[in-house]
Amino acid sequence: MATMKAVQVSRPGGDLEVVEREVPKPDAGQVRIRVQACGVCHSDVLTKDGLVPGISYPRVPGHEVAGVIDEVGAGVKTWKKGERVGVGWHGGHDGTCPACRRGEFINCVNEQVCGISYDGGYQELMIAPIEALARLPEALDPIVAAPLMCAGVTTFNALRHSGAQPGDLVAIQGVGGLGHLAIQFAKRFGHRVAAIGRGPGNAPLAKQLGADLYLDSVATDAAAELRKLGGARVILSTAPSGKAMSTVIGGLAAGGTFLVVGAAPDALEVSPNQLIAGRTQLLGWASGIATDSEDTLRFAELTGVRPMIETYPFARAAEAYARMLSGKAEFRVVLTMA
Repeated sequence: MATMKAVQVSRPGGDLEVVEREVPKPDAGQVRIRVQACGVCHSDVLTKDGLVPGISYPRVPGHEVAGVIDEVGAGVKTWKKGERVGVGWHGGHDGTCPACRRGEFINCVNEQVCGISYDGGYQELMIAPIEALARLPEALDPIVAAPLMCAGVTTFNALRHSGAQPGDLVAIQGVGGLGHLAIQFAKRFGHRVAAIGRGPGNAPLAKQLGADLYLDSVATDAAAELRKLGGARVILSTAPSGKAMSTVIGGLAAGGTFLVVGAAPDALEVSPNQLIAGRTQLLGWASGIATDSEDTLRFAELTGVRPMIETYPFARAAEAYARMLSGKAEFRVVLTMA
């Protein structure tokens, strides 16, 4: 029996443990991927701690996958062995629910999530349905591509659908795992970019990433500063805090959009008058499907958008996860399988 190494969680709240598993075989409509790199995302806590009802254990986390197709299942015609592919958060859809019938696959009522619905990328070989596969550009290293499968597509996809036009003022709240990519994408889209962070320490990095100005939300009223500039057409919030988000909503221009991609445990507070007076709106955005990931990867390849990465070997997955959870990583943690 052929075996492989995998990092699994045996029960909710359990440790990440390296185990030997039988090499899986792809069923019809599936492929097997030899994983080359897998990002360690904060959303992996959902699998680690059992925060989503119905997760079957043991489970292998990981939804920022980059690798090569190792074997294809029966009936697979559009993918072949040796192709470079990635898998992100959106791990499949049923194609039959009302959302899918309208082409809104990200809102599938039976959406599958890689690393939650089925075993993800913290392993040498993994199985994925073909609707979850994104083609990787040849020029992108798998270590670079992996974080773009989640943090990258989330910020890219949100910004390109935000309604902001070249030359518009776009504010990015947070200069971290999502924010450092959002700043780069916003600049390449031709926006005037204001980065909002806590304290002066992030100012040099924000400018290096492409921000035209930096607003320290501790020393200044960031919303008031944005209004002095005419208001932001879009504020993209990557902050994991509803309280922090609430402080900058007032910086929108008339008709502006407050766009939420940062998952926060606390409520976002906004006065109805803030929305009514300026005809502003609040909008949440999920990541995207496989074709959105392909668009993200190609755009990053062409424009030089790159995640800042700390790498760990596969065997040190528990250490990598702890580093990610500490909030001290700069900025994305990636497991390498070589």
